[in-house]
Amino acid sequence: MHQKRQTESWGELFVRHPKNPILTRNDLGYPANVVFNAAAAQVGSETVLLARVEDKRGLSHLTACWSTDGVTDWRVDVPPTLLPDSKKFPEESWGLEDPRATYLVELGCWGVVYTTYSRQGPQVCLSTTNDFKTFDRRGIIMPPEDKNAALFPRRIKGRWALLHRPVSSGRDANIWISFSPDLMQWGEHHMLMETRRGNWWDAHRIGTCPPPIETPEGWLLGYHGVRNTVAGAIYRFGLALLDLETPERVLRRSEEWVFSPREPYERVGDVGNVVFPCGWILDEPGGTLRMYYGAADTCIALATAKLSDLLDYLLACPEVS
Repeated sequence: MHQKRQTESWGELFVRHPKNPILTRNDLGYPANVVFNAAAAQVGSETVLLARVEDKRGLSHLTACWSTDGVTDWRVDVPPTLLPDSKKFPEESWGLEDPRATYLVELGCWGVVYTTYSRQGPQVCLSTTNDFKTFDRRGIIMPPEDKNAALFPRRIKGRWALLHRPVSSGRDANIWISFSPDLMQWGEHHMLMETRRGNWWDAHRIGTCPPPIETPEGWLLGYHGVRNTVAGAIYRFGLALLDLETPERVLRRSEEWVFSPREPYERVGDVGNVVFPCGWILDEPGGTLRMYYGAADTCIALATAKLSDLLDYLLACPEVS
């Protein structure tokens, strides 16, 4: 029987790696402004981070970075893995940003969704890959304005599912879920989670972070929440639990954030006071979750947690009515 407890009684759910930040622009081997917000995947014996790299024009591309231990000695693909190709793909004219990678077991490949910027605004695009070296660009799957997308790893009741954040002018930025028979045509749209107004830590914007993880208790969802203050926005990280076979139903949602900017590399940078995970990797059999996150829109850092601790924490949160 799970009893409701405060965050303090759990201590730190996520523990920062002592070598943070683990990846900076100095590791790239080519000129860049910053590297941050990376998809994460385990490919054989190596960890790959498909990182967002912003050049000195202010435009972003995606570069694969490889490591045998997921922490040190990163090998960076040069030339960059995915550069904008505005002639073939006009939706990429202002860059590629913030990928999330999900292994699609049925298809035997990785589905990578990311934001592309065009003159019409940000939209969600899909590519597939087997090796994070060559990619099949599938094009736009959600039109502007939309971003912060992540795929579920399997069909649910015969349909693929996508988390994303559409925004209309003057409206709140909330998390939605949509369904598709083929990964390209999306419908059955549902609002999944709304911002909590007032002084809440997630009062002004929310969005999906890493792709959801299937657990016996439900789909584990990590999401970012933004609160605007007189000193600027603060990006923090919270958790939710979705029903396994009806993922548009939220079972639990953390009232408190579970990870927040604290260290200097998270508080000072191109955009200060930001922790923004786009990828995590579950190591079996120990159940350790490695969460890779962008820090202050400037570098990449790593924090770890036990999956069982996250689920225990969520199950002690109030049920969502």
